[in-house]
Amino acid sequence: MSLFKKCGWFLAFLLLSALANAQNVSVSNAWARASVKGQNATGVFMSLKASSNTKLIAVSSSVAKVSEVHQMSMDNNVMKMTALPNGLDLGAGSVVELKPGSYHIMLMDLKKTLEKDTQIDVHLTFQDPAGKKTQMELKVPVLLQPAFAEGSGMVHGADHHHH
Repeated sequence: MSLFKKCGWFLAFLLLSALANAQNVSVSNAWARASVKGQNATGVFMSLKASSNTKLIAVSSSVAKVSEVHQMSMDNNVMKMTALPNGLDLGAGSVVELKPGSYHIMLMDLKKTLEKDTQIDVHLTFQDPAGKKTQMELKVPVLLQPAFAEGSGMVHGADHHHH
């Protein structure tokens, strides 16, 4: 086999490995909360399901100067929001809900008002236990309230299953 063919097979293997790893996490019901003029932060919410153990380690969006994974919790009847500097663990086969009042993506120092019925880009970076990183790009609808809220019987949002 020629060196060219060997390199071609190797590159094809690398590409297929990257695609398989990128498909490790599926995203459903993604949405971002609309903002009003002068508001400098908002949240992004979604369901994440990993087929094997992984971690959401970084987030970004072109509409915000700062993007972080946050957790809301109650401490002595006071709701506190804290960044997760070490990322968010996604256990194999488990669904992790990013939702108001819980885990979520916080977009801060917004560069523009996020208007209802538009879309924004959100980039997610995952890391597997071996340290390998993969990225996923999403187009997320901006909503006031999601149509798939509990009891609505509807599902609406960005469903992405790969890079």
